[in-house]
Amino acid sequence: MKKLRVIQLLVLVAMFILSSCSSDDVQPANPKNYVLVHGAWQAPYAWQAVKANLEKQGNHVIVVELPGHGADQTPPTEITLDKYKEKVMNAISTVDGKVLLVGHSLGGMIISSVAESIPEKIETLIYVAAYLPVSGLTLDSLAHMDPDSHLGGKDILIFNTDTYTVDVKQDQIVDLFIQDGTPEVQNLVLNNYRTEPLIPFINPVTLTGQNFGSVKKAYIKTLQDHVVSPYLQNKMISTGNVKSVYEINTGHSPFLSQPDNLSSLLTKIANN
Repeated sequence: MKKLRVIQLLVLVAMFILSSCSSDDVQPANPKNYVLVHGAWQAPYAWQAVKANLEKQGNHVIVVELPGHGADQTPPTEITLDKYKEKVMNAISTVDGKVLLVGHSLGGMIISSVAESIPEKIETLIYVAAYLPVSGLTLDSLAHMDPDSHLGGKDILIFNTDTYTVDVKQDQIVDLFIQDGTPEVQNLVLNNYRTEPLIPFINPVTLTGQNFGSVKKAYIKTLQDHVVSPYLQNKMISTGNVKSVYEINTGHSPFLSQPDNLSSLLTKIANN
């Protein structure tokens, strides 16, 4: 009888522990590896809310800091698209198993190049408002195919061929990147703004069907985007052999304006 009471007590304790756990504390049956790559004029800070959301679900998340961004002080004259690719590949090399490789904007060029080099390490390429090239194209050439982008406005971009950098006109930063964000988020973007290395914009990618073409691709369209317009996003999706397409009603930086919704989409893609 005493033994029965002990068993009943243990059962009650277990039930109490389970009921006290929130749904957010429940770990996924199959945690994923995410590698997140930021875009131009941004840095790892932009991904932090999404990173926290994904890690809360038990996933392993790496946010790559590209050379010449954030705290990195690599001279712009030394930065190429291949340097970006090497940085991302080094991050992936620390992960056991395959990764979901996520690229935003310029990051789309980088993750495409990475997939060409190590397709066996990529579970899915996820493009978030990102440039999705075909072989031989540069970011600059893709951007010139976008008549609806606000980047094409007069004097929006300021090129410096002495320092190999490109700037955005200060009073256009919010409109381009975070017009749908709160004042606090808009100030976060302004306070973390850095001049962008120029050379990667004009480096072409070489992609093959055997490598890059073999990797599953998903695209998250940003419906209010002022940088990579929905027109160009649709055009790239149509030529990019994209398996699945999702939408989020944001400007160019959904990880800042709607991080919870973007995190949910990334989880949905991982589980499909």
